[in-house]
Amino acid sequence: MYVVERSHQIGVAIIRVVVGVIFLWAGAEKLLGPEPFDASGFLQFATGGTLGWPFVTTPVEGAIYNPTHDFWVGLGQNEGVMGIVNILVPWGQVGIGIGLVLGLLTRFSAAMGTLMMLFFFLAAWEFEHGIVNQHLTYAVVTFFIGYIGAGNYFGFDRSLGQSASPSVRRWLLSGDLVRGAPAEVPPLPA
Repeated sequence: MYVVERSHQIGVAIIRVVVGVIFLWAGAEKLLGPEPFDASGFLQFATGGTLGWPFVTTPVEGAIYNPTHDFWVGLGQNEGVMGIVNILVPWGQVGIGIGLVLGLLTRFSAAMGTLMMLFFFLAAWEFEHGIVNQHLTYAVVTFFIGYIGAGNYFGFDRSLGQSASPSVRRWLLSGDLVRGAPAEVPPLPA
């Protein structure tokens, strides 16, 4: 996909950078916080989920609504897995953030951001105010960033894409500017 209008290209780049800053901030906050990041408490005690109208009109305190609850509790109780999760979540957020801010490895960064947000969406299972919450919203936005090839607009993927193989360009960078376009990237319109 190729965004033709210069103002739209700027808009795509701004969305990419803003979402990147959000991921970078979330990861840095976990890494630089006063306590070491540990997701086990959340996974064991905050994955019961919520449901709202029309499914539940009067929520029951302590009820488990999340069908994946037992899976998350099991992960939270496994020290070996938590050692990996507690590294992957904050460093993954930092990596996703840096990739999106710089427009570098944008499709890979966006795919990892989408996957992370979908995991958070399933773990939290928050439907008290409807299906849309921040995790689903970020998943949709990061998917779009990868799909549109946002790193081609004021990002490093544009210059790296000229020397990368087609498969690297397609799956890790931001793809071709025009579907089926030759390897060289056309200049941005004035």
